[in-house]
Amino acid sequence: MKCIALAGVLVLVAVTQSPAFAAVQTPHEPELWRSYTGVSWDLGAEHKVDAASHQAPIAGLHFSHDGRAFVSTPRWITSAVPASLNTLSLDNTTGPAVLTAFPSAQWNTTDGRPSQTLRNVLGFHVDNTHNWLWALDMGFVPGEKAAPIGGQKIVIFDLKTGQVVRNLPLDNVADRQGSFLNDIAVDEARRIAYISDSGFRSAPDNSTGVIVYNFSENNARRVLHKDASVQVRKDVPVISHGKTVWEGQPLSIGINGIALSKDSNTLYWTVTTGDSLFAIDTAKLTDPNLPAAELAAAVKTVAHPGISTDGIMVTDDGKVLITDVTHNGIVSVDPATGVAHLIEASDRVYWPDTVTAGVQDGIYFTSSNTNDHFANAVARGAESYNIWRFVLPLK
Repeated sequence: MKCIALAGVLVLVAVTQSPAFAAVQTPHEPELWRSYTGVSWDLGAEHKVDAASHQAPIAGLHFSHDGRAFVSTPRWITSAVPASLNTLSLDNTTGPAVLTAFPSAQWNTTDGRPSQTLRNVLGFHVDNTHNWLWALDMGFVPGEKAAPIGGQKIVIFDLKTGQVVRNLPLDNVADRQGSFLNDIAVDEARRIAYISDSGFRSAPDNSTGVIVYNFSENNARRVLHKDASVQVRKDVPVISHGKTVWEGQPLSIGINGIALSKDSNTLYWTVTTGDSLFAIDTAKLTDPNLPAAELAAAVKTVAHPGISTDGIMVTDDGKVLITDVTHNGIVSVDPATGVAHLIEASDRVYWPDTVTAGVQDGIYFTSSNTNDHFANAVARGAESYNIWRFVLPLK
């Protein structure tokens, strides 16, 4: 990647790869919509910061049609985090984030049966077609070498009642020791879910892949296992704020964010320890009779933005938005041309994570210094969990 300046315009040109991360204008500064100094499950007037607040980063964020905000606080560092899936009160814009366990505190305990509790949720999907929430449980908590039987699962909840619609164990399509079930995209009309397994717990030989779950048939299949399109690129460092993340001990995360086109006919994804945007026809992914070699051959490289990434979404006009960990913001990719533009960025953004559509026609994304949380390097009282906002189209 080569950077040049032309009349005040930043131009990033891919010199060895095509499609390119091509001419981009100076990005906009996103609005800091919410800035939290920790988290609280205290619903009283004081909103006391929880003792595990510095180990409970706000990672996932999605909104329901009735305006509720849901967030995940994954148990990466300690099982003492009171709840891994929550609703977020929007009443306060600063101070601690006020959370309520969803659907209940009992469902979020780590002491109950692994198959009947949410142990470690990162990715989830709010299904506004059916008024459901699809929770993806990684299954393990810190200190466990392997997720217990039944821990890795999809649990679908009714958003109105909190009752379980479906509870599907994933142990037969995921590795209890090596899998890291990262993100979930849902074709709401067909009721088909696509799950990214970044294989982080089996690094550096990551056990990566995609899991396809069909609600109607109630079965799950693992595809693209360790395919080059989902696997880490060991020659590509993860860069954040101008520095290699975990210098000397490279961060190794495979396929991470995944998203569907608006017609759900195309699945997009990126690899955090990588540099490209990939896509495939979902008709091929859902065909159980298609040979593995043909499926792998059907994967297309949409763009080579040459950045470290995390979250992803598709806009109403078909653009693919990916969080740009390298440049602290959001990149927009035109799938038709492969051209990528850095549209939002700020030096105040530390590891942009989930990007999602929300209230008031806005696009929202979280940043909670995820790389430092993974390394347990956030001191008590130093946590900063931010939610940023911008509106499309940009002027």
